[in-house]
Amino acid sequence: MSQIRIIFSLAMLVFTANQSLSQNASLREELRPKLMRIVNNYKATIGIGLIHIETGDSLDVNNHIRFPMLSVYKFPLAIAIMDMVDRGELTLKQTYHVTKADLQDETWSPLKKEFPNGEVDLTIAQLLNYSVSQSDNIACDILFKLAKGTESVDNYIHGLGISGIAIKATEHEMRADWKIQYTNWSKPMQMSRLLEGLYLQKYLSDSSNTFLMKLMIESTNDPARIKALLPEGTIVAHKTGTSDKRGKIYDACNDVGIIFLPDGTHVALSVFVSKSEEDYDNSRKLIAEISKAVFDYYDHQ
Repeated sequence: MSQIRIIFSLAMLVFTANQSLSQNASLREELRPKLMRIVNNYKATIGIGLIHIETGDSLDVNNHIRFPMLSVYKFPLAIAIMDMVDRGELTLKQTYHVTKADLQDETWSPLKKEFPNGEVDLTIAQLLNYSVSQSDNIACDILFKLAKGTESVDNYIHGLGISGIAIKATEHEMRADWKIQYTNWSKPMQMSRLLEGLYLQKYLSDSSNTFLMKLMIESTNDPARIKALLPEGTIVAHKTGTSDKRGKIYDACNDVGIIFLPDGTHVALSVFVSKSEEDYDNSRKLIAEISKAVFDYYDHQ
Protein backbone atom coordinates (compact mmCIF):
# COMPACT_ATOMS: atom_id res chain seq x y z
CA MET A 1 0.00 0.00 0.00
CA SER A 2 1.41 3.41 -0.94
CA GLN A 3 2.16 6.05 1.68
CA ILE A 4 -0.60 8.29 0.26
CA ARG A 5 -3.19 5.50 0.55
CA ILE A 6 -2.09 4.76 4.12
CA ILE A 7 -2.42 8.44 5.06
CA PHE A 8 -5.85 8.60 3.38
CA SER A 9 -7.03 5.46 5.19
CA LEU A 10 -5.87 6.80 8.53
CA ALA A 11 -7.61 10.08 7.84
CA MET A 12 -10.86 8.28 7.08
CA LEU A 13 -10.58 6.29 10.30
CA VAL A 14 -10.06 9.50 12.27
CA PHE A 15 -13.01 11.13 10.46
CA THR A 16 -15.28 8.16 11.15
CA ALA A 17 -14.23 8.02 14.81
CA ASN A 18 -14.76 11.76 15.24
CA GLN A 19 -18.15 11.53 13.51
CA SER A 20 -19.21 8.73 15.88
CA LEU A 21 -18.01 10.69 18.91
CA SER A 22 -19.94 13.73 17.66
CA GLN A 23 -23.10 11.68 17.21
CA ASN A 24 -22.83 10.18 20.67
CA ALA A 25 -22.18 13.64 22.12
CA SER A 26 -25.35 14.84 20.40
CA LEU A 27 -27.27 11.94 21.90
CA ARG A 28 -26.02 12.86 25.36
CA GLU A 29 -26.67 16.57 24.97
CA GLU A 30 -29.96 16.55 23.06
CA LEU A 31 -31.76 13.24 23.46
CA ARG A 32 -30.77 12.08 26.93
CA PRO A 33 -32.34 15.11 28.72
CA LYS A 34 -35.61 14.52 26.84
CA LEU A 35 -35.63 10.85 27.77
CA MET A 36 -34.79 11.59 31.40
CA ARG A 37 -37.70 14.04 31.62
CA ILE A 38 -40.00 11.22 30.50
CA VAL A 39 -38.39 8.70 32.86
CA ASN A 40 -38.60 11.06 35.83
CA ASN A 41 -42.28 11.74 35.17
CA TYR A 42 -43.35 8.19 36.03
CA LYS A 43 -43.28 6.11 39.20
CA ALA A 44 -41.41 3.14 37.79
CA THR A 45 -37.93 1.77 37.23
CA ILE A 46 -37.22 2.29 33.54
CA GLY A 47 -34.41 0.92 31.43
CA ILE A 48 -33.53 2.05 27.90
CA GLY A 49 -31.07 0.66 25.38
CA LEU A 50 -30.78 2.50 22.06
CA ILE A 51 -28.52 1.80 19.08
CA HIS A 52 -28.66 3.63 15.76
CA ILE A 53 -27.66 0.65 13.68
CA GLU A 54 -26.11 2.40 10.68
CA THR A 55 -23.87 4.76 12.68
CA GLY A 56 -23.41 2.74 15.85
CA ASP A 57 -24.19 5.66 18.16
CA SER A 58 -25.86 4.52 21.34
CA LEU A 59 -27.44 5.59 24.59
CA ASP A 60 -28.60 3.71 27.66
CA VAL A 61 -30.49 4.42 30.87
CA ASN A 62 -30.24 2.15 33.92
CA ASN A 63 -28.26 -0.41 31.97
CA HIS A 64 -26.83 -1.79 35.22
CA ILE A 65 -30.25 -3.15 36.22
CA ARG A 66 -31.42 -6.67 35.42
CA PHE A 67 -34.97 -6.19 34.16
CA PRO A 68 -37.44 -9.11 34.07
CA MET A 69 -38.15 -9.89 30.41
CA LEU A 70 -41.43 -11.79 30.60
CA SER A 71 -42.52 -12.55 27.02
CA VAL A 72 -39.68 -10.53 25.50
CA TYR A 73 -37.61 -13.69 25.95
CA LYS A 74 -39.64 -15.34 23.19
CA PHE A 75 -37.48 -13.28 20.82
CA PRO A 76 -34.10 -14.81 21.82
CA LEU A 77 -35.81 -18.21 22.01
CA ALA A 78 -36.92 -17.75 18.39
CA ILE A 79 -33.35 -16.95 17.30
CA ALA A 80 -32.17 -20.16 18.96
CA ILE A 81 -34.90 -22.19 17.22
CA MET A 82 -34.07 -20.65 13.84
CA ASP A 83 -30.41 -21.48 14.39
CA MET A 84 -31.45 -25.10 14.91
CA VAL A 85 -33.31 -24.87 11.59
CA ASP A 86 -30.18 -23.51 9.90
CA ARG A 87 -28.11 -26.37 11.32
CA GLY A 88 -30.63 -28.97 10.13
CA GLU A 89 -31.76 -30.05 13.60
CA LEU A 90 -35.28 -28.80 12.89
CA THR A 91 -37.25 -27.72 9.83
CA LEU A 92 -40.01 -25.15 9.63
CA LYS A 93 -42.28 -27.78 8.04
CA GLN A 94 -41.57 -30.33 10.77
CA THR A 95 -44.64 -31.04 12.93
CA TYR A 96 -45.16 -31.35 16.66
CA HIS A 97 -48.18 -33.22 17.98
CA VAL A 98 -49.90 -30.99 20.55
CA THR A 99 -51.59 -33.15 23.18
CA LYS A 100 -54.16 -32.30 25.83
CA ALA A 101 -51.34 -32.44 28.38
CA ASP A 102 -49.52 -29.62 26.54
CA LEU A 103 -52.57 -27.42 27.13
CA GLN A 104 -52.95 -27.99 30.87
CA ASP A 105 -52.01 -24.45 31.98
CA GLU A 106 -54.55 -21.65 32.26
CA THR A 107 -52.56 -18.94 30.54
CA TRP A 108 -52.51 -16.63 27.53
CA SER A 109 -52.71 -18.98 24.57
CA PRO A 110 -54.45 -18.30 21.25
CA LEU A 111 -53.29 -21.83 20.37
CA LYS A 112 -55.33 -23.33 23.22
CA LYS A 113 -58.31 -21.17 22.33
CA GLU A 114 -58.21 -22.45 18.76
CA PHE A 115 -57.53 -26.09 19.69
CA PRO A 116 -58.96 -26.52 23.23
CA ASN A 117 -58.68 -30.32 23.13
CA GLY A 118 -55.25 -30.48 21.55
CA GLU A 119 -54.53 -33.57 19.46
CA VAL A 120 -53.37 -31.44 16.54
CA ASP A 121 -50.16 -31.41 14.51
CA LEU A 122 -48.58 -27.97 14.17
CA THR A 123 -45.45 -27.09 12.21
CA ILE A 124 -42.46 -25.36 13.79
CA ALA A 125 -43.36 -22.34 11.64
CA GLN A 126 -46.85 -22.28 13.16
CA LEU A 127 -45.51 -22.63 16.70
CA LEU A 128 -43.12 -19.72 16.08
CA ASN A 129 -46.00 -17.66 14.76
CA TYR A 130 -48.01 -18.35 17.91
CA SER A 131 -45.06 -17.67 20.22
CA VAL A 132 -43.48 -14.61 18.56
CA SER A 133 -46.36 -12.97 16.72
CA GLN A 134 -49.13 -13.77 19.21
CA SER A 135 -47.03 -14.15 22.38
CA ASP A 136 -48.54 -17.57 23.07
CA ASN A 137 -47.22 -19.03 26.34
CA ILE A 138 -47.99 -22.65 25.56
CA ALA A 139 -46.33 -22.49 22.15
CA CYS A 140 -43.34 -20.88 23.86
CA ASP A 141 -42.93 -23.81 26.24
CA ILE A 142 -43.27 -26.33 23.41
CA LEU A 143 -40.44 -24.51 21.62
CA PHE A 144 -38.32 -24.64 24.77
CA LYS A 145 -38.91 -28.39 24.79
CA LEU A 146 -37.77 -28.64 21.17
CA ALA A 147 -34.73 -26.47 21.99
CA LYS A 148 -33.71 -28.93 24.76
CA GLY A 149 -34.61 -26.56 27.58
CA THR A 150 -33.92 -23.08 28.85
CA GLU A 151 -30.29 -23.84 29.68
CA SER A 152 -29.58 -24.72 26.07
CA VAL A 153 -31.14 -21.46 24.85
CA ASP A 154 -29.30 -19.48 27.53
CA ASN A 155 -25.98 -20.99 26.48
CA TYR A 156 -26.70 -20.30 22.82
CA ILE A 157 -27.42 -16.60 23.43
CA HIS A 158 -24.28 -16.24 25.54
CA GLY A 159 -22.36 -17.92 22.72
CA LEU A 160 -23.39 -15.04 20.46
CA GLY A 161 -21.48 -12.68 22.75
CA ILE A 162 -24.62 -11.46 24.52
CA SER A 163 -23.82 -11.97 28.20
CA GLY A 164 -26.34 -9.57 29.76
CA ILE A 165 -29.37 -11.81 29.19
CA ALA A 166 -30.42 -14.77 31.35
CA ILE A 167 -33.00 -17.39 30.33
CA LYS A 168 -33.68 -19.77 33.22
CA ALA A 169 -37.39 -20.59 33.46
CA THR A 170 -40.24 -21.64 31.18
CA GLU A 171 -43.62 -19.92 31.13
CA HIS A 172 -45.01 -22.84 33.18
CA GLU A 173 -42.30 -22.38 35.80
CA MET A 174 -42.85 -18.63 35.99
CA ARG A 175 -46.53 -19.19 36.75
CA ALA A 176 -45.64 -21.34 39.74
CA ASP A 177 -44.09 -18.45 41.70
CA TRP A 178 -44.03 -14.75 40.78
CA LYS A 179 -40.41 -14.42 41.96
CA ILE A 180 -39.25 -16.82 39.24
CA GLN A 181 -39.94 -14.23 36.53
CA TYR A 182 -36.91 -12.32 37.81
CA THR A 183 -34.63 -15.20 36.79
CA ASN A 184 -35.37 -14.36 33.14
CA TRP A 185 -33.71 -10.97 32.87
CA SER A 186 -31.99 -8.63 30.46
CA LYS A 187 -29.96 -5.47 30.60
CA PRO A 188 -31.47 -2.97 28.11
CA MET A 189 -28.41 -2.47 25.92
CA GLN A 190 -27.76 -6.20 25.65
CA MET A 191 -31.24 -6.76 24.24
CA SER A 192 -30.67 -3.95 21.76
CA ARG A 193 -27.36 -5.58 20.77
CA LEU A 194 -29.31 -8.77 20.06
CA LEU A 195 -31.80 -6.82 17.94
CA GLU A 196 -28.94 -5.12 16.11
CA GLY A 197 -27.33 -8.49 15.41
CA LEU A 198 -30.59 -9.83 14.02
CA TYR A 199 -30.98 -6.87 11.67
CA LEU A 200 -27.36 -7.15 10.52
CA GLN A 201 -27.88 -10.89 9.90
CA LYS A 202 -25.06 -11.90 12.22
CA TYR A 203 -26.77 -15.01 13.54
CA LEU A 204 -29.00 -16.65 10.96
CA SER A 205 -29.22 -17.54 7.29
CA ASP A 206 -30.93 -15.05 4.98
CA SER A 207 -34.13 -17.11 4.82
CA SER A 208 -34.32 -17.64 8.59
CA ASN A 209 -33.55 -13.99 9.27
CA THR A 210 -36.28 -12.89 6.86
CA PHE A 211 -38.79 -15.31 8.41
CA LEU A 212 -38.18 -14.09 11.97
CA MET A 213 -38.21 -10.41 11.01
CA LYS A 214 -41.53 -10.99 9.23
CA LEU A 215 -43.02 -12.57 12.36
CA MET A 216 -41.94 -9.57 14.44
CA ILE A 217 -43.15 -6.98 11.92
CA GLU A 218 -46.54 -8.58 11.28
CA SER A 219 -47.17 -9.49 14.91
CA THR A 220 -50.22 -8.65 16.98
CA ASN A 221 -47.97 -7.62 19.90
CA ASP A 222 -49.43 -4.63 21.75
CA PRO A 223 -49.32 -1.63 19.36
CA ALA A 224 -49.81 0.80 22.27
CA ARG A 225 -46.12 0.79 23.21
CA ILE A 226 -43.21 1.44 20.82
CA LYS A 227 -45.53 1.89 17.84
CA ALA A 228 -48.27 3.97 19.48
CA LEU A 229 -47.08 7.53 18.76
CA LEU A 230 -45.05 6.89 15.62
CA PRO A 231 -46.34 8.09 12.23
CA GLU A 232 -48.88 5.77 10.66
CA GLY A 233 -47.20 3.16 8.52
CA THR A 234 -43.91 3.16 10.42
CA ILE A 235 -42.49 -0.37 10.36
CA VAL A 236 -41.46 -1.83 13.71
CA ALA A 237 -40.23 -5.39 14.26
CA HIS A 238 -40.87 -5.89 17.96
CA LYS A 239 -41.66 -8.16 20.90
CA THR A 240 -43.51 -7.16 24.05
CA GLY A 241 -43.54 -8.61 27.55
CA THR A 242 -46.00 -8.03 30.39
CA SER A 243 -46.38 -9.28 33.95
CA ASP A 244 -49.56 -9.65 35.95
CA LYS A 245 -50.33 -6.92 38.45
CA ARG A 246 -49.12 -7.66 41.98
CA GLY A 247 -51.03 -5.42 44.38
CA LYS A 248 -50.45 -1.95 42.95
CA ILE A 249 -47.30 -2.95 41.08
CA TYR A 250 -46.59 -4.12 37.55
CA ASP A 251 -43.32 -6.03 37.70
CA ALA A 252 -42.84 -5.70 33.95
CA CYS A 253 -44.26 -3.83 30.97
CA ASN A 254 -41.73 -4.05 28.14
CA ASP A 255 -41.27 -3.60 24.42
CA VAL A 256 -38.14 -4.16 22.34
CA GLY A 257 -37.81 -3.71 18.61
CA ILE A 258 -36.25 -2.35 15.46
CA ILE A 259 -37.72 0.92 14.22
CA PHE A 260 -37.47 1.64 10.48
CA LEU A 261 -36.77 5.37 10.18
CA PRO A 262 -37.92 7.61 7.27
CA ASP A 263 -34.34 8.11 6.02
CA GLY A 264 -33.87 4.37 5.54
CA THR A 265 -31.82 3.82 8.70
CA HIS A 266 -32.83 1.84 11.75
CA VAL A 267 -32.88 2.06 15.54
CA ALA A 268 -32.75 -0.91 17.89
CA LEU A 269 -34.72 0.20 20.94
CA SER A 270 -35.34 -1.72 24.15
CA VAL A 271 -37.56 -0.24 26.86
CA PHE A 272 -38.07 -2.15 30.10
CA VAL A 273 -40.50 -0.89 32.73
CA SER A 274 -40.34 -2.59 36.12
CA LYS A 275 -41.84 -2.04 39.57
CA SER A 276 -44.32 0.35 38.02
CA GLU A 277 -46.79 2.07 40.31
CA GLU A 278 -48.53 3.46 37.23
CA ASP A 279 -51.67 1.87 35.86
CA TYR A 280 -51.45 -0.37 32.80
CA ASP A 281 -52.20 2.40 30.29
CA ASN A 282 -49.60 4.75 31.75
CA SER A 283 -47.00 2.00 31.85
CA ARG A 284 -47.52 1.52 28.11
CA LYS A 285 -47.76 5.27 27.46
CA LEU A 286 -44.30 5.97 28.85
CA ILE A 287 -42.82 3.43 26.39
CA ALA A 288 -44.64 5.20 23.57
CA GLU A 289 -43.29 8.58 24.68
CA ILE A 290 -39.72 7.27 24.82
CA SER A 291 -40.08 5.75 21.36
CA LYS A 292 -41.53 8.99 19.94
CA ALA A 293 -38.66 11.05 21.40
CA VAL A 294 -36.13 8.69 19.80
CA PHE A 295 -37.95 8.73 16.46
CA ASP A 296 -38.22 12.55 16.42
CA TYR A 297 -34.54 12.95 17.29
CA TYR A 298 -33.42 10.94 14.29
CA ASP A 299 -36.13 12.23 11.99
CA HIS A 300 -34.81 15.76 12.43
CA GLN A 301 -31.10 15.06 12.07
